[in-house]
Amino acid sequence: MTNSRNNIAKILAILEKNYPNPATELNFETPWQLLVAAVLSAQSTDKQVNKVTKHLFAKYPAPGDMAVVSPEQLAEDIKILGLYRTKSKYLVAAARKICKDYGGKVPQTRAELESLPGVGRKTAGVILANAFGIPALAVDIHVFRVANRLGLAQAKTPAETEKQLTETIPQEKWAVTHHRLILHGRYTCKARRPECRSCALSPYCSYYDKQYRQATS
Repeated sequence: MTNSRNNIAKILAILEKNYPNPATELNFETPWQLLVAAVLSAQSTDKQVNKVTKHLFAKYPAPGDMAVVSPEQLAEDIKILGLYRTKSKYLVAAARKICKDYGGKVPQTRAELESLPGVGRKTAGVILANAFGIPALAVDIHVFRVANRLGLAQAKTPAETEKQLTETIPQEKWAVTHHRLILHGRYTCKARRPECRSCALSPYCSYYDKQYRQATS
């Protein structure tokens, strides 16, 4: 069940109070670094990615530095991460395309970003919002789970969840809400054992209402 607009406003206010200054937990300084970190983050924790990129960014500070190595060479640098062979192929191909088609600079439109190997809609949204300050609300597994549990959305896919969230949440709050939902999903609204009893959002949460209130009525 999708929450009422009044409850949605209350949910957003509580998220703002609990996570006043959220930001991505991936370490980066440039759009290129964020692109690399975001691609590496698939099925890997931010902590694992940050451990790898600490050395990777020094070795490949720009797309041109990565474009001249083979995927096999790059794989050796990231092999502690899951799917490292696939990720190395994507990143080398993306670096080469950036150098060939975009003058060595990460592009700033969604369509151009999504044309890069390994960059899907979610990753493109992360780069737009965090590297360029362009409004976007990326939906990863945490945002998808939390948004639908809370009733901010009622959707079966990340794409539909994004559509519903961006229709409900003011554009200037898209990026910050993305981070708040991620943090809430990581530390409170966990996939297997959500901490519903101690969650400040439980009075407005569709999942809590279904799992607890209705079960005891």
